[in-house]
Amino acid sequence: MPIDVQRVLGTTTRTLARRESDGAYIVVATRAYPTSIDDLWDAITTAERIPRWFLPVSGDLRLGGRYQLTGNAGGEVVRCVPPRDLGLTWEMQGQVSWVNVALSEISPESSTLRLEHIAHVPDDLWKTFGPGAVGVGWDSGLLGLDQYYSDQASVRPEDAMAWLATDEGKRFIRGSSDAWRDASIAFGTDETLAGESARRTSAAYMGEPFDPPTS
Repeated sequence: MPIDVQRVLGTTTRTLARRESDGAYIVVATRAYPTSIDDLWDAITTAERIPRWFLPVSGDLRLGGRYQLTGNAGGEVVRCVPPRDLGLTWEMQGQVSWVNVALSEISPESSTLRLEHIAHVPDDLWKTFGPGAVGVGWDSGLLGLDQYYSDQASVRPEDAMAWLATDEGKRFIRGSSDAWRDASIAFGTDETLAGESARRTSAAYMGEPFDPPTS
């Protein structure tokens, strides 16, 4: 199924915040899906359906249980209030961050998903990549869910990765990076620095070389 990159990127609202208590960055993506809140909850929380749009998952998918996404993060389910509120630790490469997902009903056939990723990010890493480091990845995940609801067909991880290597996929990566650049500027980041971070993020996701910050 062809993907309308501009439409998909335009359906998501992106914002940034920083927690005053500990300086953690909060990357937020919000968008709507054409399904009921109960169905959307089921799609993002059940082991049978998560691989249809994201990645295969194993573990105990309930409050207090641990999960593992194949080739990606694992962690603990720390909050679970069906069908509206899900909280996870996001453990990867020795680092721990937190992912919160909140669902709300627009109508019986339309629901909003709000995802926030909270992380303590070293200043040099934030300067290098900015919010796109995780933001582009989550945009890709939300795209998978978009495609799943568009044609009711499973999105295989290997097909998604292959698509990201195409010209269309690279346009998606650059568009996502630019959208997170704009969110970073709205947050207060200098425009030049935000633009440089977005270019590095795009290059990293596309497997291309990039220059680190000069200072």
